[in-house]
Amino acid sequence: MHVGSGLTESGEVEDGGVLARAAEVDATAVQVFLADPQDWKAPAPRPDAEQLQASDVVVFVHAPYVLNVASTNNRIRIPSRKLLGQHAAASAAIGAAGMVVHGGHVTGKDDPVAGFDNWRKLFERQARDGGFPVPVLIENTAGGDKAMARELEALARLWEAVGEFGAGFVLDTCHAWAAGWDLGTVVEDVRAITGRIDLVHLNDSRDEAGSNRDRHAPLGEGSIPVELLLEVARTAGCPVVLETPGDVASHAGEISLVRDALS
Repeated sequence: MHVGSGLTESGEVEDGGVLARAAEVDATAVQVFLADPQDWKAPAPRPDAEQLQASDVVVFVHAPYVLNVASTNNRIRIPSRKLLGQHAAASAAIGAAGMVVHGGHVTGKDDPVAGFDNWRKLFERQARDGGFPVPVLIENTAGGDKAMARELEALARLWEAVGEFGAGFVLDTCHAWAAGWDLGTVVEDVRAITGRIDLVHLNDSRDEAGSNRDRHAPLGEGSIPVELLLEVARTAGCPVVLETPGDVASHAGEISLVRDALS
């Protein structure tokens, strides 16, 4: 099983780049941003694209946080669709195994049905053009009213809209904990809806279950029992990426902990 870590918010690291950092922490998977996650700018070509494509390290890309393809606001939804397509193309250019994107939300008096419909329209439009060049992996979220992937019931409605297009799913343990999901049964619960889990974001939480707060903690330093986290990773049986705060040494230690537990 591939175990690795998410890198800095710019998608870059010092001292040699992504692959050097992966080697430093003994990661067989990494997750990167291809541009500022809080910005609407299109990603620039990466000078290390050929090295990433040729590497045995599995690369996942995280789309910018600003994207919200569920929104009923044209000034948000239409640029979100465009930028998502640009990041998908850039992800394919580095040989990424998938592109992670948050489920998004609708606001105000909007009916959540409109958000699910907007997700479906995105995949329908892309299918007419031959589909996305990399798998699109939708991630569950910790909080927010009228979110598309916060509650299991909402996730079921989202999958009714997009499941037939081959959408993938990312299970974030901190987000699930914050949303009040039962981590003891979460893999089974999610698979009953989506039929798949493509990636686990294995994160501890600084806050209690059901807090709706997305504040990651290093494994063993938050409120989620480590054995519960490791059992999620073990049961999911897919690549694992840690998005925990810390330095190189702590990340290396966490990766070793997870790999030893799953071996």
